[in-house]
Amino acid sequence: MSLYVIGDLHLSFGIPDKTMDIFRGWDNYQQLIERNWVETVKNEDTVVLAGDTSWGMSLEQADADFAFLERLPGRKILLKGNHDYWWTTMNKMTEYIQDRGFTSLSVLHNNHFEYEGYGICGTRGWVNMPNEPSDAKVLAREAGRLETSVDSAKKAGLIPIVFMHYPPIFGNSFNYDILEVFYRHDIKQCYYGHIHGNGHSLGVKGEYDGTDYRLISSDYLQFMPEKVL
Repeated sequence: MSLYVIGDLHLSFGIPDKTMDIFRGWDNYQQLIERNWVETVKNEDTVVLAGDTSWGMSLEQADADFAFLERLPGRKILLKGNHDYWWTTMNKMTEYIQDRGFTSLSVLHNNHFEYEGYGICGTRGWVNMPNEPSDAKVLAREAGRLETSVDSAKKAGLIPIVFMHYPPIFGNSFNYDILEVFYRHDIKQCYYGHIHGNGHSLGVKGEYDGTDYRLISSDYLQFMPEKVL
């Protein structure tokens, strides 16, 4: 068994007019995702999808994208991205997945998933906007969700690995609410997406303050899932 991660699939099978093909480097990306995934991931593997999975504005609009994922090998664990407008309450998403028979899909939200002694933890995260009280509240809430996720894994005796959509560090911007959770729990690995194109160069990569950071936006990975373990 192996653990993989990839973010920002931006699937649009349910709303084809939202395809990312219009952007440089995204030609035939949905076909590339399928080909690379099938060639890499086996049925016994797990793949974390680090946000911006579907352009669907509702669960119903995202249904074709979920069906696409369901057909791919492996277990898939989804966390929220800033463009996942279909995201709703945990109960509604869980009920929807069960009703549709999407047995390989699970949602990461205030919880964790076990993988061979490790805890798959995470949350969406947020941008760091100094002097913006509303953004400060959202960031504090996201830090709380990450704390809940990591704490649940540690209580289960697991080593937490963190997956996020937003980068905790971007250029000269540091999300200290998130980083304090990392420091308090001695997080050694963090995988994040969200960044595209020229922004790739501003995402922290490699070790920083004891944590190994990896950018896993799908275009940065050339639409190939990255192996974690």
